[in-house]
Amino acid sequence: MASNNSSGNPMKPFKMRFSIWWMYAIVFAVIFGIVYLDSNEVSKEVSFTDFCTYVEKDRGITKIIINTDGKTAQGLLTDSLARAVFKNSNFSEKSTASHAYVVTNISSADDLTRRIDQWRQSGDFTGSVDYEKSSPYGNIFLNFLPFILLIGFWIWMMRRMSNGAGGPGGGGGVFSVGKSKAMLFDKDNADKVTFKDVAGLSEAKTEIEEIVQFLRKPDRYTALGGKIPKGALLVGPPGTGKTLLAKAVAGEANVPFFSMSGSDFVEMFVGVGASRVRDLFRQAKEKAPCIVFIDEIDAVGRARGRNAGMGGNDERENTLNQLLTEMDGFGSNSGVIILAATNRADILDKALMRAGRFDRQIYVDLPDLPDRVEIFKVHLRKVKTAPDLDVELLARQTPGFSGADIANVCNEAALIAARHDKDEVSKEDFSAAVDRIIGGLEKKSKITTAEEKKAIAVHEAGHATVSWHLRYANPLVKVTIVPRGKALGAAWYLPEERQITPSQVLLDEICATLGGRAAEELFLGRISTGAANDLERVTKQAYAMVVYYGMSDRMPNLSYYDSTGQDMGFSKPYSNERAKVIDEEVSRIIAEQYERAKNILREHAEGHGKLTETLVTREVIFTEDVKNIFGPRPWTSRTDELFGKNPEDPASQASDSGPVPPPIDVEATEVTPSEPESNSEEKK
Repeated sequence: MASNNSSGNPMKPFKMRFSIWWMYAIVFAVIFGIVYLDSNEVSKEVSFTDFCTYVEKDRGITKIIINTDGKTAQGLLTDSLARAVFKNSNFSEKSTASHAYVVTNISSADDLTRRIDQWRQSGDFTGSVDYEKSSPYGNIFLNFLPFILLIGFWIWMMRRMSNGAGGPGGGGGVFSVGKSKAMLFDKDNADKVTFKDVAGLSEAKTEIEEIVQFLRKPDRYTALGGKIPKGALLVGPPGTGKTLLAKAVAGEANVPFFSMSGSDFVEMFVGVGASRVRDLFRQAKEKAPCIVFIDEIDAVGRARGRNAGMGGNDERENTLNQLLTEMDGFGSNSGVIILAATNRADILDKALMRAGRFDRQIYVDLPDLPDRVEIFKVHLRKVKTAPDLDVELLARQTPGFSGADIANVCNEAALIAARHDKDEVSKEDFSAAVDRIIGGLEKKSKITTAEEKKAIAVHEAGHATVSWHLRYANPLVKVTIVPRGKALGAAWYLPEERQITPSQVLLDEICATLGGRAAEELFLGRISTGAANDLERVTKQAYAMVVYYGMSDRMPNLSYYDSTGQDMGFSKPYSNERAKVIDEEVSRIIAEQYERAKNILREHAEGHGKLTETLVTREVIFTEDVKNIFGPRPWTSRTDELFGKNPEDPASQASDSGPVPPPIDVEATEVTPSEPESNSEEKK
């Protein structure tokens, strides 16, 4: 039973707390014992008469040390005399190498020196004589100096390990390795970002702003019996502004904001990740209401059991288990809202994605035309642009660009203008910046023979001719045979915005892509390796039509696409006979579109020849050049219908939005192409 004090309250049991100074005290005590309790040197103070007796009668002193300042003398005794002098001490238990001294006071060093000369003449003393000139504390200090240095170094190391070099939350020391590394932001932060600094993303901003309102006015939502969401997951492609949205929340919310990366939980020590999760939520509960942001949560949130054969005791899984417990476990985290960002939501654990943990998934998609206009305006605030710069035109020329891509375009345009000693950035600089980012730097000095130049021109003119006469082919913007990056030539097209893609659109794209190889065979009588990139793209696209989209007459309405992402690729979900049918269908689709491209080129051979000569002469052609040769296209694209632009105007050949940046038809076998639209189910 617990004892009570005089006031009747139970007394709390006394608990001793560990202190690092205990270790210092223990080390000092050990050193003190080694120096004083186990010393091999013993000394005894005697009179000068006894000292002379030890020399003259016993002849038991082998060395005399004279201290000229302290007026003392020490005599080193032999073992036999030492046992007699220290017979009541433990000297007899010492080894024979022990040193026993007798100490006496002298009137002066000169008198003792004369006495020593007499002892030498009579043969009573044959040892050595040393003279010392030091303070009484000199020997003590010299004896303790190594230990003082050792203790100082120990204290310095312990403080370094305790404090570390990390930031808030415990730093990176050994004793604080399990502490959270989350950075705390408040409303007085110098680098403050608000929702005004986030352009576009109107739908995502609306949901994010509501989370801020949850913390500002919780009664407004709980009065009707509702519960404040515990977490929101920002999902989207890289560069779309997920982290920027989180920074805006930190700037707008009048509550503490903890920011941490998913990789900060990963450490080489066992149990550190789970310890940091506990410490993070402990700090968050103390600061509640607050917001916790975990960037790149897929570093610790990957689905469990994916690598079962690699060992069961996975530190990352332990960290994830602790995170799941803290987010919606037995305890309560009221007032703490979790924000997380990732571009790989398909690999996250299902337990992490369920309601009660991340109640909301906010999709941050690539910006469409109005959003791109707003993003350009934000990034052009600090850029000195020309008065005639059309921001809307820039937005139309960059379909499928993310916010990070647009920021890169603005920066690259400013660098190009500065490289040419301009006072302002013009639309030509922005056009060059887009070409530079998509295709790479021009290499006009790259040596190509006249035959190679003619072959590249024939190939690129074939693409332009076929795509011009196909209804669903992507609109042409520019074709060049100037080497750029790793490519010997490139053609710029703007993809049409579509929510669903009919089979005829995919067939037209395959036919236009094969136009270069078909032109080589028809007009040069040979084929080259320049079409390697084209063949790779059409093969993937045709395979996607057959295997993913069920667009084959022999295999209708079948799809072997695994949207869960759990297919490890070790086995195919179809038999060998079905694989043979797939190969036959893919070959048939490509062969039919290749013949179709050759028929179009035969029909418009004269126009193709003019385009080839123009490319050889000028090295670049635009939409107007193709229009002057073949006439206007009889089809109006959906983009033209939306914006009312002239379909033949190069400036108007842009789509409202694209799933990927403008594709490039490159003529180099070593160039890695962009993934075709048909290679993903979301880009149908």
